[in-house]
Amino acid sequence: MARRDARNWSDCTKMIGPLCLIASIFMIHGTSGQQVKVEPEVLSYPGQTINLRCAFTDATGIRLTMVTWIYEPKEGKRKNIAVYHPDFDTSYPKSPVKGRVSFTQSPPDLANPSIQISDVRMTDEGKYICEFATYPIGNEQGITYLVMLAKPQNSASIVTVVAGSKPVVVARCESADGRPAAQISWVTTVNGNATTASKPGADNTVTVTSEYRMAPTAADNGKDISCVVAHRTQVKPESLLNKLAVQYPPQVTIVGYDNNWYVGRTNVMLICQASANPVPTSVNWKTMSGVLPDTVQIVGNELRVLKVDDAVNTTFVCEVTNRIGTTRDQITTMVRGTRLPEKGPTTGSIIGAIIGVILLLAIIGTAIAMYRKHKKNKLNGGGPPKYKPPPPKKTTSNANNVNSSHVPVAENRNLLNQYYSTQSAEPVTDLDAYHGDDDDDDDDGGTEGREHYYSAAPSGWDDPGNNEVPPPYMRTDSDPQDYYPNVNRGDSFVSPAMFV
Repeated sequence: MARRDARNWSDCTKMIGPLCLIASIFMIHGTSGQQVKVEPEVLSYPGQTINLRCAFTDATGIRLTMVTWIYEPKEGKRKNIAVYHPDFDTSYPKSPVKGRVSFTQSPPDLANPSIQISDVRMTDEGKYICEFATYPIGNEQGITYLVMLAKPQNSASIVTVVAGSKPVVVARCESADGRPAAQISWVTTVNGNATTASKPGADNTVTVTSEYRMAPTAADNGKDISCVVAHRTQVKPESLLNKLAVQYPPQVTIVGYDNNWYVGRTNVMLICQASANPVPTSVNWKTMSGVLPDTVQIVGNELRVLKVDDAVNTTFVCEVTNRIGTTRDQITTMVRGTRLPEKGPTTGSIIGAIIGVILLLAIIGTAIAMYRKHKKNKLNGGGPPKYKPPPPKKTTSNANNVNSSHVPVAENRNLLNQYYSTQSAEPVTDLDAYHGDDDDDDDDGGTEGREHYYSAAPSGWDDPGNNEVPPPYMRTDSDPQDYYPNVNRGDSFVSPAMFV
């Protein structure tokens, strides 16, 4: 049966040709899964040996009858390059790789029929198809792309052009004999467009050429333009820098006239400045009348007037010539009878000086004010300013010191005033604080117990000898600072209210 399959495959290829192969490809793609394992891409340089791996991953319930390697170039017909059938020997049909292709194992393994190609060439690039003939599922295949690499030779050049209004090629870049084709781009500040073309090179290589076009001007001369070549064989893109070469006729300007040529002035000069590419070949001075005055000397591009007189009251012309053309410039000099007054400082300079002086004075005044303020703060220390009295200091006392024998009078007054209000409905009378006779000496303190208090409230009695009412509840027979709060409430009384 295997013999019959091989014979049928050969007959199909011979009789139907490409149509049979295309039909088989569609059938294979429709029925195949991921059972044929291959490398999707293989890279190689000319002269190397490559391995094209192929394996049938799962042959459970499937009978492998034959394997065929097929080479399909980018342009041309498919060709069988290696065939293996278990009942027959290996076969290497006539192909571009015959004599350089072989199975990696001898005898080959039908489930792993990898091949190798030695001394690969640039023309070997293309598809390599590993195809299995199986039962009962039919043909299965896997495709590997062989990509041949050839490092190109990159170069860039400048095209010398003449300034004009029409676009012309100003730079050219070439990547020759590379595989695959290189990619070329441009980096520059000038406005233009690039066109790229490729053509076949030697040994299946490709040469890519790019041209940059623009309408060149004199201002574009000497500007940078870079050709950037990117290729698969390069680690990074290669940049080739050049400078534009634009030729243009001279651009002429006469300088040196200050509008103050007066009779008798000596050693004045006019200079003819010219920019050109290529460089000017000649500089010619003349007047509108054609003849230069006798007091004029020509030194290169300089016109020197030794002494100003009426003869130089004319129009001078400077003509500059290079290979592209001739350009001229002219200037009319007016001779004055007397010299112009020297220009003094301008209004702007005066205003600027005034503003500068004002700013300087402001800075000095600010510095003096800050110094004085700092000095005052240093003299005052942490207290109030010297011209103000210090604020009253608040004194605090412990509540436990109320029963102490030494309590400030002012504090006692505040406490008593808060307790005995002078607006009370019951007027407070004198308190009889003495106990018994003078000679009585009891346990409560003897003579020390004789205490007499005055009330701040009026009692209705005239006291001519004591017109000033003592402070509330202040003792008169002892030291104002001695206060005994040991008087019991039973030792004193408050009279009932009296209405007059």
